[in-house]
Amino acid sequence: MRELLGAVAVLGSGLTAGVLFCVALSVVPALRALPPDRYVQTHELLGRNYDPTMPLMVLTTALVDVLLAIMTPAGGPRSLFAVAAVMTVGVSLVSHLCNVPINRRVKVLDPAAIPADWTDPRPVWRRWHLLRTVLAVMALAVNAAAVAVA
Repeated sequence: MRELLGAVAVLGSGLTAGVLFCVALSVVPALRALPPDRYVQTHELLGRNYDPTMPLMVLTTALVDVLLAIMTPAGGPRSLFAVAAVMTVGVSLVSHLCNVPINRRVKVLDPAAIPADWTDPRPVWRRWHLLRTVLAVMALAVNAAAVAVA
């Protein structure tokens, strides 16, 4: 059972890191290049599939890591699964406390009527996104190491 859960942890953290890395590498620069009205419209379109999927994937991966930390005998792999769980929870916290509130503010904007005093959220959103991407990549590395030494 631990082997199966280990595979799920690596798969979940790999998908999370991969999605966030691709967004950082390609989507964020594309969004930054758009004028505000097209950015708002594109942001809404992109969020339709990410929003329901990513929280489920991230939180499931964190739960699997917690289970592995509990089920694994004391020693290196147990600590690694616990560290991966903390990093994955960090991804979730950064998302929910930092990126999601920005997303909500962008979603209510009318692309045809961007307020004159609008503050562009893209630089701040990018910084938070890069933090959660680093956490996700580190969680993947730690999960892979834990499975390798288990």
